[in-house]
Amino acid sequence: MACLALSVVIEGRNVLGKILFVVLLLVSIALGAFTGLFIVYKSDLPQVQELEDYRPNVITELYSDDGRVIGSFALERRIVVSYEQIPKLLREAIIATEDQHFETHWGVDFFGIARALFKDMIALRKAEGASTLTQQLSRLCFLTPEKSFKRKFQEILFSIQIERYYTKPQIMTLYCNQVYLGHGTYGFEAAAQYYFSKTLKDLRLEEIALLAALPRNHVYYSPINNPENARRRRDHVIDRIAKEDKISPVVAEMAKKAPLTLSVSSRQNTLAPYFGEEIRKYLEQKYGSEAVHEKGLRVYTTLNIEMQQAANEALKEGLEDFDKRHGWRGVNSNILKQKVGTVENYEHEDWKRPPVPGNRITGLVISVKPKSALIKFGKYAAQITEQNIAWIGKRSLAKTFSPGDLALFKVLNVDLSKKQLRVELDQRPLVQGGLVVIESSSGEIKAMVGGYDFESSKFNRATQAYRQTGSAFKPFVYTMALDQGMLPTDTILDSPVSFPSGQGQWSPQNYDHKFEGVITLRRALAQSRNVPAVKLLSQFGVEKGIEYVRKFGVTSPNLAPYLPLALGSAEITLLEMASAYTVFPNDGVRILPRFIKRVTDYVGEVREENHVEVREVVSQATARAMVELLRGVVEFGTAQKAKMLKRPVAGKTGTTNDYTDAWFIGFTPSITCGVWVGYDQKKSLGKGEVGARAALPIWIDFIQQVTRNKPPEEFAGLRAPERKPLEKLDTVDDAAGDGEMSPE
Repeated sequence: MACLALSVVIEGRNVLGKILFVVLLLVSIALGAFTGLFIVYKSDLPQVQELEDYRPNVITELYSDDGRVIGSFALERRIVVSYEQIPKLLREAIIATEDQHFETHWGVDFFGIARALFKDMIALRKAEGASTLTQQLSRLCFLTPEKSFKRKFQEILFSIQIERYYTKPQIMTLYCNQVYLGHGTYGFEAAAQYYFSKTLKDLRLEEIALLAALPRNHVYYSPINNPENARRRRDHVIDRIAKEDKISPVVAEMAKKAPLTLSVSSRQNTLAPYFGEEIRKYLEQKYGSEAVHEKGLRVYTTLNIEMQQAANEALKEGLEDFDKRHGWRGVNSNILKQKVGTVENYEHEDWKRPPVPGNRITGLVISVKPKSALIKFGKYAAQITEQNIAWIGKRSLAKTFSPGDLALFKVLNVDLSKKQLRVELDQRPLVQGGLVVIESSSGEIKAMVGGYDFESSKFNRATQAYRQTGSAFKPFVYTMALDQGMLPTDTILDSPVSFPSGQGQWSPQNYDHKFEGVITLRRALAQSRNVPAVKLLSQFGVEKGIEYVRKFGVTSPNLAPYLPLALGSAEITLLEMASAYTVFPNDGVRILPRFIKRVTDYVGEVREENHVEVREVVSQATARAMVELLRGVVEFGTAQKAKMLKRPVAGKTGTTNDYTDAWFIGFTPSITCGVWVGYDQKKSLGKGEVGARAALPIWIDFIQQVTRNKPPEEFAGLRAPERKPLEKLDTVDDAAGDGEMSPE
């Protein structure tokens, strides 16, 4: 019996010994393999010390003149924050859901890997991930997304090295700034501002939980594209935080009951896209594309938010009013006639986005009755009456619509519960325009709109479009006359005259085809008489006229040395015209226009600082006399509509042949604003669409908005220029060339 017992003990020891031997052998093999792999792959690993100098791609931000963010440029939308700026609750949420042993492991959670493998085998699928935050960070910063044994082993090695060199707070900070959270946002601060229009420190529990849900799968859990998935994952994160005793069960339940509320901020520079594009082009030319899109420049611009908003609204409404004034162009198409669907199953691209008051949306006509029509907008519907199409004239609904028609409507109101909309018939203008605002005393561009819709056309009509200026050019001719010694009260003969030209004789005509006879310079400019302007340019010389225009900052190569120049035959950009007019309220001095005050790098070191560049153009006396002449345009001339502003303003209308271009360039004592309206194809705006009708109302609307509740400013006092001896005015300049008269 004793021998049997001894035999059992010996056999047991042999079994244990064999097991121990096998374990030691496996460990030795594993260590050997690990060491061998470490030697093989270590040379491929980046040095972890590089993280000390690691700079993730960050956003270049644009600031308004009062320091508010107005736009940005970035390949990766990231706003870097420090450890202290990361809310404690967010750190706890990340740890609870992504890496429960973050504070204790040394880069790799082997127990977590074993647990995940066990669950995967039970589920017969990948049921749980096992990567630590450190492993995720190593992938984010240094490794490719390929799935291979080599890459996984490098990830483990690199994670261990990161843990050796960096503290847990440093690792957490790097992770929170680097992780991708969907919809172009990198890092939690950028995500907070994108999804909620808030900074991290202002987030509520349920909002923090939603962000913490995104690293697992930013597509599947997108709160924008998959709100139900996002809500479930958010609630799971809240439960995990509660399970770790970081919040009470009561607080957790309240947070889970909160609706999934977003306040998504646009990633586009929607306030001033044309202005922003001008800055982007300048920055890329000077600093390079990489610096602009990756290095996080801070660009302090001249833009004024309130003025830009007013400019956007004034131009948009002005172009829409013009377009509607010229009638409705009809429905877009009819799906039944084109056989592209039925009224039951048709889906339009517009319907993928929720309807928003103020926006346009395409509607499908379902049925038409004598007094109403039913319009479908995806899941929404609207009943319209003749009142909703009143602007197109006295037309019945039956003569306007047929079932299957697609037409554009403007959303007035949205009833989410009833899925009902209140709409009115609309259409997108074909006409274009531009508006520029400059602070006269500083040259700072305060607002710029380069077209009706930036997304449809990025061509900037304020800076890139060279258009004939019509009578808006005449103030340069009159400035030359005053600067040469004439007075506003001096007279000139408005009478028929002919000049030699390449085609025989050129006889300028006034807009009304009449002649006033003897007329003062003040009245001639106010009434925009063509013949006196041509005679003045003839008297003092076309070359001298061009010389004066160049002094005003006009760089256009299109200043042909012929007399029709006096009537605005030259093609000039809106920005140059507005900048030139700043000379008048600025006492004869022109400040070069500028978009940017200064540029700094991400840490605040100044890269560029723009100072005022001054050009003296004419004397103070001449400038003040011109202000009085241009005030006359408003008081009793072609811009009398502007008297409704009931404050001192001045300016000049302009219209070109066949009503192709409409202008108004005007100013208050502090700002100069230029407006241009026309078609890109240079076709007629329509009979009677002069500057006073097409452009001036936009200018008035803008000035009304920016001066509301502000006391009137007064222009500087007038001091008459000193008279110089002049020769007779009714002389003929043989340098006249081809050209036709410009109306107005």
